[in-house]
Amino acid sequence: MSAPPPANPADPIVDAYGRRFTYLRISVTDHCNLRCVYCMPEEGVPWLPKDEILSYEEIAQVVEAAAACGVHKIRLTGGEPLTRRELPRLVEMLAAVPGIDDLALTTNGVLLAQQAQALRKAGLKRVNVSLDTLHTEKFARIARGGSLQSVLDGIAEAQKVGLGPIKVNCVVLGGLNDDEAARFAELTVAQPVEMRFIEYMPLEEAKGCAMGSGNFSFIGNDATKRRIEARFGALEALEVGAGMRGPAEVWRIPGAAGRLGFISAMSAPFCAKCDRLRLTATGEVRSCLLDGGGLDLRALLRGGGTREQLLDVFRRAAYLKPEVHKAWDQIPSANMSRIGG
Repeated sequence: MSAPPPANPADPIVDAYGRRFTYLRISVTDHCNLRCVYCMPEEGVPWLPKDEILSYEEIAQVVEAAAACGVHKIRLTGGEPLTRRELPRLVEMLAAVPGIDDLALTTNGVLLAQQAQALRKAGLKRVNVSLDTLHTEKFARIARGGSLQSVLDGIAEAQKVGLGPIKVNCVVLGGLNDDEAARFAELTVAQPVEMRFIEYMPLEEAKGCAMGSGNFSFIGNDATKRRIEARFGALEALEVGAGMRGPAEVWRIPGAAGRLGFISAMSAPFCAKCDRLRLTATGEVRSCLLDGGGLDLRALLRGGGTREQLLDVFRRAAYLKPEVHKAWDQIPSANMSRIGG
């Protein structure tokens, strides 16, 4: 389905189902310093040639165009974004774009302690940190690189410099870390953090390699929530169902300083309220992480394309977005490190 021409160039980006897009997630690199079992094979994947990756200036050009049509929220992802050199320079460029009022970063936290202050000074507002276990030995098994302490130090430094509220993202894996749900939830009792439990999404390049080998199994968030309530009692609803503002249903342990978020993309898709588009490290605009395909912007950027032409690609990409993404066994293989989670 092709996108209808807008009444004027500043019209918002809207898809075939009336969803309006105000949020752009940008993968700044396909490189990562970890080899998490649910994302990448232990030997890694071939890195893309440098000239295939968008420059900071090209990314800023895309953001300026998107902001002109109502995109106001940007999240930088990867790969691991902190492995890209001089990332604060990009943050400073994007923070200066008129209309961008929310600039955040998702990171595995390994390099965060060293870079948090520079990122905050450049204009970054918030960070999400991926952390799948609180056990040192299990961290080595899941992440296959880095260290648990480096991530904990990164979280502490991010809190210290004001990159909050901190959100900690945990992909729950049956037989691997699902027994830690209550321990993770306990982090929110005294600290104003949001602990988010994310269902595993089968999008790794070698699709199903770790799960197929019996290393772990899919766990729905209903089961994770029951584990937490078995320890702390009934949770208090904050944003659930129609009241949700983002992808997470948000709850709280009664009296806790922080919150619990449950992102259930597989068991309870939230597609109807999705407001995000994605820009891959190579300049492809994707309308959905799990489905829909994408359209190339890089050739246009490097061929002198106008802002109107860039926005035409965004509008056409939005019309590739399905009403609801495909079921588990129908999702095409792709490389999460290149798309950005």
